[in-house]
Amino acid sequence: QVHLVESGGGLVQAGGSLRLSCAASGRTFSSYAMGWFRQAPGKEREFVAAIRWSSGNTNYADSVKGRFTISRDNAKNTVYLQMNSLKPEDTAVYYCAARQDYSGSYYYNSYEYDYWGQGTQVTVSS
Repeated sequence: QVHLVESGGGLVQAGGSLRLSCAASGRTFSSYAMGWFRQAPGKEREFVAAIRWSSGNTNYADSVKGRFTISRDNAKNTVYLQMNSLKPEDTAVYYCAARQDYSGSYYYNSYEYDYWGQGTQVTVSS
Protein backbone atom coordinates (compact mmCIF):
# COMPACT_ATOMS: atom_id res chain seq x y z
CA GLN A 1 0.00 0.00 0.00
CA VAL A 2 1.34 3.39 -1.01
CA HIS A 3 1.40 5.98 1.74
CA LEU A 4 1.95 9.69 1.04
CA VAL A 5 2.46 12.34 3.71
CA GLU A 6 2.68 16.03 2.85
CA SER A 7 4.29 18.70 5.00
CA GLY A 8 5.62 22.23 4.73
CA GLY A 9 2.47 24.27 4.31
CA GLY A 10 1.82 27.47 6.22
CA LEU A 11 1.06 31.17 6.08
CA VAL A 12 3.28 33.40 3.95
CA GLN A 13 3.08 36.91 2.56
CA ALA A 14 2.69 37.54 -1.14
CA GLY A 15 6.05 37.30 -2.87
CA GLY A 16 7.34 34.80 -0.33
CA SER A 17 8.37 31.15 -0.69
CA LEU A 18 7.47 27.78 0.74
CA ARG A 19 8.73 24.26 0.09
CA LEU A 20 6.28 21.40 0.34
CA SER A 21 7.44 17.83 0.90
CA CYS A 22 5.72 14.56 0.09
CA ALA A 23 7.22 11.54 1.84
CA ALA A 24 6.32 8.34 -0.02
CA SER A 25 6.45 4.80 1.34
CA GLY A 26 5.16 1.31 0.62
CA ARG A 27 6.60 0.77 -2.86
CA THR A 28 9.63 1.17 -5.03
CA PHE A 29 8.68 4.35 -6.87
CA SER A 30 10.93 4.13 -9.91
CA SER A 31 7.91 3.27 -12.09
CA TYR A 32 5.62 5.89 -10.62
CA ALA A 33 4.34 9.22 -11.83
CA MET A 34 3.93 11.80 -9.07
CA GLY A 35 1.84 14.94 -9.04
CA TRP A 36 0.95 17.95 -6.95
CA PHE A 37 -2.61 19.24 -7.02
CA ARG A 38 -4.36 22.01 -5.13
CA GLN A 39 -7.89 22.80 -4.13
CA ALA A 40 -9.15 26.21 -3.06
CA PRO A 41 -12.47 26.60 -1.20
CA GLY A 42 -15.41 26.17 -3.55
CA LYS A 43 -13.21 25.17 -6.47
CA GLU A 44 -12.28 21.96 -8.24
CA ARG A 45 -9.00 20.23 -7.47
CA GLU A 46 -6.51 21.40 -10.07
CA PHE A 47 -3.21 20.15 -11.44
CA VAL A 48 -0.09 22.02 -10.36
CA ALA A 49 2.96 19.96 -11.35
CA ALA A 50 4.07 16.45 -12.20
CA ILE A 51 7.32 14.49 -12.21
CA ARG A 52 8.40 11.13 -13.53
CA TRP A 53 10.21 9.46 -10.66
CA SER A 54 12.65 7.52 -12.83
CA SER A 55 13.71 10.27 -15.24
CA GLY A 56 13.02 13.38 -13.18
CA ASN A 57 11.22 14.94 -16.15
CA THR A 58 8.69 17.55 -15.09
CA ASN A 59 5.59 19.36 -16.28
CA TYR A 60 3.70 22.35 -14.88
CA ALA A 61 0.39 24.13 -15.03
CA ASP A 62 0.67 27.45 -16.85
CA SER A 63 -0.38 29.31 -13.71
CA VAL A 64 2.73 28.21 -11.80
CA LYS A 65 5.30 27.85 -14.57
CA GLY A 66 8.44 29.80 -13.76
CA ARG A 67 7.50 30.14 -10.07
CA PHE A 68 7.16 26.54 -8.85
CA THR A 69 9.66 23.70 -9.16
CA ILE A 70 8.90 20.01 -8.58
CA SER A 71 11.77 17.66 -7.76
CA ARG A 72 12.46 14.33 -6.07
CA ASP A 73 15.07 12.84 -3.80
CA ASN A 74 15.44 9.14 -4.58
CA ALA A 75 17.38 8.38 -1.40
CA LYS A 76 14.66 9.90 0.79
CA ASN A 77 11.68 8.74 -1.33
CA THR A 78 10.44 12.32 -1.18
CA VAL A 79 8.96 14.67 -3.75
CA TYR A 80 9.22 18.43 -3.25
CA LEU A 81 7.36 21.46 -4.51
CA GLN A 82 9.38 24.64 -4.22
CA MET A 83 7.02 27.59 -4.49
CA ASN A 84 8.45 31.06 -5.10
CA SER A 85 6.84 34.44 -5.79
CA LEU A 86 3.67 33.26 -4.13
CA LYS A 87 0.41 35.04 -4.87
CA PRO A 88 -2.85 35.18 -2.89
CA GLU A 89 -4.47 33.08 -5.62
CA ASP A 90 -2.06 30.25 -4.75
CA THR A 91 -3.94 29.83 -1.46
CA ALA A 92 -5.29 26.27 -1.32
CA VAL A 93 -4.86 22.85 0.22
CA TYR A 94 -2.03 21.16 -1.66
CA TYR A 95 -2.10 17.42 -2.26
CA CYS A 96 0.53 14.95 -3.36
CA ALA A 97 -0.60 12.11 -5.64
CA ALA A 98 0.91 8.98 -7.17
CA ARG A 99 0.14 6.36 -9.77
CA GLN A 100 2.07 3.56 -11.31
CA ASP A 101 2.99 4.07 -14.94
CA TYR A 102 5.28 2.44 -17.45
CA SER A 103 4.44 4.60 -20.45
CA GLY A 104 6.27 7.77 -19.50
CA SER A 105 3.08 9.80 -19.65
CA TYR A 106 2.06 12.80 -17.58
CA TYR A 107 -1.32 12.89 -15.86
CA TYR A 108 -3.23 16.11 -15.36
CA ASN A 109 -6.55 14.96 -13.91
CA SER A 110 -7.09 14.00 -10.30
CA TYR A 111 -9.07 10.88 -11.26
CA GLU A 112 -6.00 9.49 -13.01
CA TYR A 113 -4.11 9.12 -9.73
CA ASP A 114 -4.58 6.19 -7.37
CA TYR A 115 -2.93 7.38 -4.16
CA TRP A 116 -3.27 10.66 -2.28
CA GLY A 117 -1.85 12.33 0.76
CA GLN A 118 -3.93 14.12 3.36
CA GLY A 119 -3.07 17.60 2.09
CA THR A 120 -1.29 20.61 3.55
CA GLN A 121 -2.72 24.13 3.77
CA VAL A 122 -0.94 26.99 2.02
CA THR A 123 -2.22 30.49 2.73
CA VAL A 124 -0.77 33.54 0.97
CA SER A 125 -1.69 36.90 2.42
CA SER A 126 -1.76 40.08 0.35
